[in-house]
Amino acid sequence: MPLTLSQSTNPAIAGPLGSLALSVVRAEAPTVTLRSLRWFRDLIRLGVALPFFVIHDLGLVFAVPHEQLSLGTRVPQASLGPAGAPFQRLAPNYLAMVREIFDSEVSKRAHQLRLSDDLVVVLLARILAPLSKRMTFRAPPSSELPIDLELIRDLESSLPALFNAVPRAFDQQALAALVAFRLHLLTHVDALDLDTLRLLGMLGPESGAAGSLAHVDLLSALSSATANDIVNFSLELLPTVLETRRTQSLGTFSADGYAGLGNKGSLDSLVLSELGWDETEFARRFIDNELLYYAREVSSESSRRLHIILIDASASMRGDREVFARGLAVALAKKLQLQGEDVWLRFFDSRLYDVHRPKMGQLPIASLLAFRGERGRNPARVFSQLATELNILRTRDKRDPVVHLLTHASLHVPRPVVQEIVSLCTLQAVFMMPSQGELRLNYLDLLSAHTVVDAGTLTKKEARSRAAAAIVEEGGGIPKGNTSKGATAPKARGLRL
Repeated sequence: MPLTLSQSTNPAIAGPLGSLALSVVRAEAPTVTLRSLRWFRDLIRLGVALPFFVIHDLGLVFAVPHEQLSLGTRVPQASLGPAGAPFQRLAPNYLAMVREIFDSEVSKRAHQLRLSDDLVVVLLARILAPLSKRMTFRAPPSSELPIDLELIRDLESSLPALFNAVPRAFDQQALAALVAFRLHLLTHVDALDLDTLRLLGMLGPESGAAGSLAHVDLLSALSSATANDIVNFSLELLPTVLETRRTQSLGTFSADGYAGLGNKGSLDSLVLSELGWDETEFARRFIDNELLYYAREVSSESSRRLHIILIDASASMRGDREVFARGLAVALAKKLQLQGEDVWLRFFDSRLYDVHRPKMGQLPIASLLAFRGERGRNPARVFSQLATELNILRTRDKRDPVVHLLTHASLHVPRPVVQEIVSLCTLQAVFMMPSQGELRLNYLDLLSAHTVVDAGTLTKKEARSRAAAAIVEEGGGIPKGNTSKGATAPKARGLRL
């Protein structure tokens, strides 16, 4: 069904869609254009204002398998009439530039990652934002373009009319700037950090938090100076972590009949005397799990736990220690998630920052890569606040807290504060040593477990990976039994790597 007359003359629709007459990339599936409409909308929200055909072409080159694309002029210039004349000189140069990007190693790798829409938006913003800032002219104001399948149905035949429905000065100026800054654009393409995109694609780019704020975090992650080192370290650890499977422990005693009575079971194991209740009481007992069943399966169910990975973001953690701590946090969090555990991530320097919670099961990787702490160091204040928050958590949450501390070897916390914390949770730590010095902290005996990673290990790639893998394999050194308050505390364990 072609566009209606009102739609074809509406600048908010005819402006972007009509610019596709200048497009040089066509996908086999027309519905892919719907994805590009979302990219266009989100990029405008990020302040990257460029014609829709540019977003459409470059987005498809990075997001869609190349065998599903064809390059070439989409609409003959002659069909555009006088309005298309200014573009005849620029069109061949634009096609040549898109072909260069299409043939680049970066685009060949990018489409293999099967990037989500959020990641495509961030990738395009990373490439096109510098070009958008260089432009001295503004895009024409328009309302938001609706993402509607009906808008792109039988669109090809309507492109010449849509192109001529509105002035195209902005498209012409943007295309001229695009061709003029060709080398800058290709340089930004070659500089893309696809390893970060790969990690975000593996663990999820926080699709549950889609929107401008999520895009800002993703852009910060791609722009971070140390993000690539953290990503590469995380990718070294994740293959073994992703093999983890959640298992259940069940015991069945069928040789001697039923083993006892319980509140769970199937209808055929219901104790017959329960049928003596009247309908109302029977329904109440069923809803409240008060009915009795003959039981023969026994499951070993440990209490639910909440793992809080506490990452030191102070200036003492720059360089190798920052890479090790954050890469380890990614791998450890994913390991715990795959084991069915609940995980929170928190940073601290002179203050304790807000919790980064997984959304829809996806770790907040972008926030972890991009976070910067610039507030000095005050361990006494931070851990006093942690003790207060743990105390509140214990009164509101039935889960048993387990704190994994990733920090340096000079984290001096008052012993009474640590004593209060270990009375509320299980606390274990990974200490990263400086090039010289020893671990001399007065609270080590209070920890359930601690690991020391020396400077030599941090600077050697293979040794660093082995040390982190050992920590992750131990699950942070936390025993598998009940860790609730009042349980027998595990014997403190120290390990030097």
